[in-house]
Amino acid sequence: MAVGMSGGVDSAVAVWLLKQQGCDVIGLTMSIWDAKRPFTPTKHNACYGPDEAANIAAARATAERLGIPHHTIPLADEYERHVLSAFRNQNLAGLTPNPCALCNPVMKFGLLPARARALGIRFDRFATGHYARIVRDETAGRLRLLRGADPDKDQSYFLARLSQAQLAEILFPLGDKTKHEVRALAHEAGLSDLTMKPESQDFFAGDDISVLFDGAGTVPGPIVDTTGRMLGQHRGIIHYTVGQRDGLGIAVGRKVYVKEIRADSNTLVVDDREGVLADTCRVTDMQWIAEAPPDAPRPVTARLRYRHKGTACRYTLRPDGMLDLRFDEPQFAVTPGQMAALYDGDEVLGGGWIASAPCAEAKLNLGFRI
Repeated sequence: MAVGMSGGVDSAVAVWLLKQQGCDVIGLTMSIWDAKRPFTPTKHNACYGPDEAANIAAARATAERLGIPHHTIPLADEYERHVLSAFRNQNLAGLTPNPCALCNPVMKFGLLPARARALGIRFDRFATGHYARIVRDETAGRLRLLRGADPDKDQSYFLARLSQAQLAEILFPLGDKTKHEVRALAHEAGLSDLTMKPESQDFFAGDDISVLFDGAGTVPGPIVDTTGRMLGQHRGIIHYTVGQRDGLGIAVGRKVYVKEIRADSNTLVVDDREGVLADTCRVTDMQWIAEAPPDAPRPVTARLRYRHKGTACRYTLRPDGMLDLRFDEPQFAVTPGQMAALYDGDEVLGGGWIASAPCAEAKLNLGFRI
């Protein structure tokens, strides 16, 4: 059994639980940081940044305390190619990508175990400390991905593009537990100090994301209202997202929000809050966990970003494979580039990318399959 270890309490408790069940466990940590990037971190416990060496050391030390072997798996080139490149390209196209939704199916549950096996590390299943559940539907002959039991820690949204083949080898030992229970288990396991370690909250350890773009996307341009009236100037489209109000640097006598990012003309369009509501959106490159859509479209719940509580909607399957979602209630800041994850109750049906317009699917069709 291999466990993806981050150096934090969740993966450590996952290791401990599996050992309690009699499993022969090894720890794996992927190395994705490119040390040639010249910047000083301003945030800690981000998943991408020069703190990686300390996090790997922490994972190795925890593995030693738990009495298991630990291996660091080099994947910086693959992370650059599959995650950072997509992150940059989509930002420059006026989208707001979700690096975690990209990384999980391609890197963490794809290339990490595959590269480990290629290096001669032997294991049968791969586990992580994610708060999600996997159950087998014997009637349908497939696996189902469910929300984690702890609604405050549920991470199923980030896993919505996993495949049946991936789910078949994955274990989530914490899926049926709350964070409070995991902390109690850490104390029982003699890992109390890990409960004090801050959890990873950010993708990137710096304050200024432009260092990842080598100067691209930082050219100032106009901020206009929906009539085209000039209101001010932005500092580069990569610094903005749909729904953003703070940091616009304009005064118009009322609250305005980013409604649209027009990359082709380097323009931000702003509007009042009502103008940033949407009752529909298009979803492209949909990955159905069952490997096919349900037999008939049905009412579902759509989560449009990680902290989105979800909204009731109906979907229509298009001949080109994309979906049109129609929300029961208008939603604020439906953001192109983010993932829309569809749920039927607690079950995750799958996830796809929110498109900015019918012509945007080419920009969003990442085509990653492991």
